Amino acid sequence: MIHLATIGTGWIVGEFLRATRQAGGFCYTACYSRNQQKGEAFAQQWDAQKVYTDLLQMAQDPEIDAVYIASPNRLHYAQSKLFLQNGKHVICEKPITVEPEELEELQQLAAEKNLVYIEAMIALYLPQMRILQGAVERLGPVHMVRFDFSQYSSKYPALLRGELPNIFNPAMATGGWMDLGIYCLYPAIMLFGVPDSVEAHANFLESGADSSGCVLLHYTDKLVVLTYSKAAQGVIGSEILGEDGVIEIPHISKLNNMTLTLVGGQRTSLTGEQEKYMQMANEAAAFRNFIEQPQLNRATYRYVCSINRAVSSVMKQVRDAAGITFPSKQDEDILFA
Repeated sequence: MIHLATIGTGWIVGEFLRATRQAGGFCYTACYSRNQQKGEAFAQQWDAQKVYTDLLQMAQDPEIDAVYIASPNRLHYAQSKLFLQNGKHVICEKPITVEPEELEELQQLAAEKNLVYIEAMIALYLPQMRILQGAVERLGPVHMVRFDFSQYSSKYPALLRGELPNIFNPAMATGGWMDLGIYCLYPAIMLFGVPDSVEAHANFLESGADSSGCVLLHYTDKLVVLTYSKAAQGVIGSEILGEDGVIEIPHISKLNNMTLTLVGGQRTSLTGEQEKYMQMANEAAAFRNFIEQPQLNRATYRYVCSINRAVSSVMKQVRDAAGITFPSKQDEDILFA
C-alpha cells in the first residue's frame, strides 16, 4: 500500500483521489494547504489522516511514500525537488516543470534515489491512445493534422472584472499554452515524434498571459497544426487527415468518442465516453506499478520519462517562438508561502 500525500485542494486533486481509489493500492495519508481550515475541510471530505500547512514538515513525514502535486506551475520544480530529496515518489500535474533543464535535473535526482518522478498526463496511459495509434496506421500517408483545445476558462470572467487568477498570471508561469496547448502537443509527439522545426504565434492579455495561439509543427512529410484558447469555446474538435481516411477527435484531452471514416464512407466508432477520474485511474495505476514493480515496468517508465522530456523541450521552443515569457523565479520562501 502506497501512502499518498497531495499538494493542493482544487477539483483536480479530488479527481485524482477518486482515480487512486479506482486504481487501488493507495492510502490517502496527508493533505497540504496554505490554509489550515481549508485543508481540514478537504481532508475530512477525502478521509486524509493528516493536514499540513508546512511543506517541509510534510516532506519529512516518514509515513508518506509519494506525493501528487497540483499547485501553480511556478511551484512544481521547487516542490518536486523538495519531496524527491526527502525520498518521496512524485507525480506532478502538467507542465511537470517550466524549463526543460529543470526536468532533466529532477529526473536525474529521482534516478539517483531510485524514485519515480512523472508528469500527470492522462494521454500517456490511456488505452484510447493505443486505439488511436492503431487507427492512424489505417489512414495511409498522413500529411495534415489539426489538434485543437479551446475551452472558455471559468476564471476568465474574473480576469475581465479586473482580478488576476493564477491561471492568467505570468508570475505563476501559466497561460493558454501551458494549460491547454500541452494537451495538443502530447498526442502530436506520441503519434509523430519530435518535429523538425516549430513556428508559433500567440494572443496576449493585459496581464501578459497568452489567451490563445497557433502552433505549426513541421515534419518531413506532414504539418501538424495546434490551436488553443482559454477565451473561447471550441466545438469542431480535432482531425487527423490521411490519404485513406480521417480520424475525428471531439476532445483531444480525453480521446472520447473518436471515429474513423475511410475513403468511400465507411465510418467506425473507435472509442466511447469515459469520465475523467476513470481516465486518471490509468495514470494512477501506472504510478503505483512504477513504484511497486520497477523491474517489470522499467521499459514503460523509461518511455514515459523520454516523452516527458521531449514535450518539455518543444513546449519551450513554442514559448520562445511565440514570445511567451515569464518573470524570473521568486525566492523559494515566497514560493512555499
